Amino acid sequence: MQINITVNGEVTSSLDQTSLPQFLQQLGLNPHLVVVEHNKEILPRQYWESTKLANGDVLEIVTIVGGG
Repeated sequence: MQINITVNGEVTSSLDQTSLPQFLQQLGLNPHLVVVEHNKEILPRQYWESTKLANGDVLEIVTIVGGG
């Protein structure tokens, strides 16, 4: 079943019960280089595998950029 998820203000779709790391990979993001806010709470990495996305979830994803 397809669900709608809002990512950084834009609606996208995914399969129901997709884990957060799987979803990040679907978006082409390296899970090791991002910080994720899930439904207005920063989600510690230790909970990413057990976090299954559901219809209406809101994610804010910030990419870590190196440089100087």
